[in-house]
Amino acid sequence: MAYTIMVVDDSATMRKIIMKTIRQADLPISEDMEEAGNGQEALVKLQQSPVDIILCDINMPEMNGLEFLEQARANPEWNHMKIVLVSTESSDDIIKNAIANGADEYVTKPFTPKIIAGKLAGLLSQ
Repeated sequence: MAYTIMVVDDSATMRKIIMKTIRQADLPISEDMEEAGNGQEALVKLQQSPVDIILCDINMPEMNGLEFLEQARANPEWNHMKIVLVSTESSDDIIKNAIANGADEYVTKPFTPKIIAGKLAGLLSQ
């Protein structure tokens, strides 16, 4: 089974970096990945075609990653989705808050392909 992925980040360059890193991880994922520039755009895209895993930045305009997490977790149709927050925010309080509010994993920037692969492989085995 090939898992579907969406990358949500306001930086197009960072979205490309994350997608390239995921492809290098040699995991059972679909070649085509969805992209969104903020949480609001991601919610619209999810209504059209849900995905299995979302990697989402926290600091974005219009709707940040924590607001997106709250909205996504409020929709029972998306309970199966795994949500990984990816951010430069590395304080224990922010990470604990994200996990407590429904994030499945948290990755701090900068990251390596090995870190992303490890986090995703752990989620895929659940």
